[in-house]
Amino acid sequence: MTRKTLILAPLALSVLGCVPQEKYDDLLTAYRAKEQQTRQAQNEVDRMRANEATLRGQMQDYVNKLEQAELQIGDQNSEISGLRNEFEGLLETVGNLDFGPLPPELNEKLVRLASENTNLLAYDEQTGMLQFASDLTFALGSVELNPAAQEAIRALADIMDDGDGLAFEIRVIGHTDNVPLRSGSIYRSNVQLSAQRAISVRNALVRDGVSPERIMVGGYGEFRPIAENGKRGSAANRRVEIFLVAMPASLAPVGEEEILIEVDVEAPATTPATTEIEPLK
Repeated sequence: MTRKTLILAPLALSVLGCVPQEKYDDLLTAYRAKEQQTRQAQNEVDRMRANEATLRGQMQDYVNKLEQAELQIGDQNSEISGLRNEFEGLLETVGNLDFGPLPPELNEKLVRLASENTNLLAYDEQTGMLQFASDLTFALGSVELNPAAQEAIRALADIMDDGDGLAFEIRVIGHTDNVPLRSGSIYRSNVQLSAQRAISVRNALVRDGVSPERIMVGGYGEFRPIAENGKRGSAANRRVEIFLVAMPASLAPVGEEEILIEVDVEAPATTPATTEIEPLK
């Protein structure tokens, strides 16, 4: 048995020794090429792993920044919400304030003027109307302003020619009670008397510096009473009202004489040599 094995071994070696050198070289070359490809593939895997680690780091940075941004936005949203609530609260507060029809600074000046002339002048903050009491503004049966009224009107002119006052025009309206004028009066009616008293106030304002184009005058006589008239009328109805109205965007100048002519439509035909004193108006 041993002898047979020894005989076969040389035979096998003989057979193996018969592999061509060229085929062996091809196999060796193919093996080395595969080995080179394997190394390149491994290098590529290593490079991709390195890139993956870098990308993961960058992504984590972005996540951190995003979280910080979300926190900041949350804080800003809270701040914005708070500011919005404060703003809405202020709007509500301002909406509940009653400034009246006139700017606060102008309103304050008029309040002060009325408080300094309580017997002569009243001021309504809700309507922005000034009211002069005719019994204390004019002499008995006259359209001439007394000294106290002239002083108050001078102060009013200063207010109207300064600051917010310049944005308003002035409407002067006269009123009387229902007591008829006495025979011989230079005025034909209470309407004319009320208009002439309004003109006197207007002229005083112009004399004290207010531009005549800002002033309109009129008179209602006894036709707009604010109190019941008795046998001797009512002192409350004998008054001159002044309304402040926002100036129009474009204002055409009007001369002094033109205003007087428009209002004084009932000029007396004759003027008596002596004027009989009329009832207190």
